Amino acid sequence: MLNRDPDSSLEAIAAEAGLSRRSVYGHFANRDELVRELVLSGSLRIATALDSIAHPEPVVRLALIAAHLWTESDEVRVMAVIAVRSQLKRYTNDALRPLRATVLATIEAGREAGAVRTDIPAARLARLAEDGLLAVLEESTREPLSNEDGHRLAMLSILGTIGFGWAEANTFIDSHEILALGTVSQGTPE
Repeated sequence: MLNRDPDSSLEAIAAEAGLSRRSVYGHFANRDELVRELVLSGSLRIATALDSIAHPEPVVRLALIAAHLWTESDEVRVMAVIAVRSQLKRYTNDALRPLRATVLATIEAGREAGAVRTDIPAARLARLAEDGLLAVLEESTREPLSNEDGHRLAMLSILGTIGFGWAEANTFIDSHEILALGTVSQGTPE
């Protein structure tokens, strides 16, 4: 319901869930409390799912993180954007801290390997990469993207941020079988 209409009332949410307003109020004092709980649990779910991504090549690892983020947020894109770009982000910061640390460490490893741009400080580059991925999620809420297009666009976004040109990024994705849509959801090798 919140993905269709982020401003949905608690009454509308209860009706969509087949519950009475009273039963929802038995668990949450108000709509903000419900949304806060959804944002926190969603952030933890996404961070946990992305925590297991591993690959020896830092750039492939970054592309896998982007692709997994697209997949994990498939049904909660609006809530994901709300969570990170609103006053609710203070609730997601703790949950996303390990993922952000992983992205930063991977960018630093990529810089050491000569595969990631060095003209922007690594911490800023990590924040820009996150913002780019959120922009892809946000765009998909404005105009729906197919799963295939969103998957690829998420990877193109992070690759562009770290210094790849559009043609180079597309070639990179196509040359790594592990980045194909069906294989990304099956896990990643160490």
